[in-house]
Amino acid sequence: MRALARQEPDRVPTFEWLIAKKVREALCPGCKSHNEFAVRMGHDAILVDPDFTKTQVSPTRWRTEWGYVVEYGQEEHGVEVESPIQSMADFERYAPPDPLAPGRYATLEKAVREFKGKMAIGVHLNDVFSIPRYLMGMQSLLMAIACEPELIAALVNLSVETNLKMVREVAARGADFVWTGDDYAGNAGPLMSPAHFRTLFYPGLRRVAQGFKELGLPFIKHCDGNIWPISDMMVDAGISCLDPIDPQGGMDLAAVKARYGDRVAVKGNVDCARTLTSGTPEEVVAETRAALRKGMPGGGYICSSSNSIHSAVKPENYRVMLETLRQFGRYPLSL
Repeated sequence: MRALARQEPDRVPTFEWLIAKKVREALCPGCKSHNEFAVRMGHDAILVDPDFTKTQVSPTRWRTEWGYVVEYGQEEHGVEVESPIQSMADFERYAPPDPLAPGRYATLEKAVREFKGKMAIGVHLNDVFSIPRYLMGMQSLLMAIACEPELIAALVNLSVETNLKMVREVAARGADFVWTGDDYAGNAGPLMSPAHFRTLFYPGLRRVAQGFKELGLPFIKHCDGNIWPISDMMVDAGISCLDPIDPQGGMDLAAVKARYGDRVAVKGNVDCARTLTSGTPEEVVAETRAALRKGMPGGGYICSSSNSIHSAVKPENYRVMLETLRQFGRYPLSL
């Protein structure tokens, strides 16, 4: 929490949004969950989602409470393959899940009972892109940005209103911070023009960030890829921390820290696309130390991968990253 407040803690904290089961089992045999792994590996945060139901519709596909269908492959994070909204008429008939439904925050309540005061408790919500993407599908959404801006505006407003209701509930139940995983960019740049981002998405992002801030919850904004064309808007919206400073997208941690370090904390950016996947242990040590050297000065830094610990990450490389962090990630800075 000191790092999220842009202060120097005693040491650099760490946690990951996702650790693949293959990696969890290799490093912690018998580990039953992401959060058990976090505890056993010495992470500094417990992560939970609101509880939404899903129904299996085929061996690899599940229909969510939101009405879209997700397909699961080799990774634990699925991809939407069927979506309920393709037109304004579909939107006008659509009703989102009730944010106040019984049991919606049972997982959070359990985490607060077990971990409050021991590990920071983060809740995954959304801002302005993922829910519209789930409800339309990526291709239809990107076409609508250009051709049906009124539909995009309606979907963004639905996402904002729903998440502002949800954040009041998670704040009341003892969450320490929130994070949103809405990815706006690929390695080549944002998925929409900066002009479209400013017109269609930025106002909603500001509303979300302000709502989180009013409740005293730091807001970690995740977006990998090359976000330079829209990063000023993301920071201006009022986020607390920018994640994951993706080197594959041309994001340099030192440059981000120099430009925004007096306004937001930063999280990342050990390369999980190459170094943690195919690099040598020596390369992992060097890259982790380089990230610490860039991120630690003045505080406000959380060390992690540049996205997640996915199934292609070598378990031993992730262990080396954590060992390097423990050895060198202490204040006062001495690298």
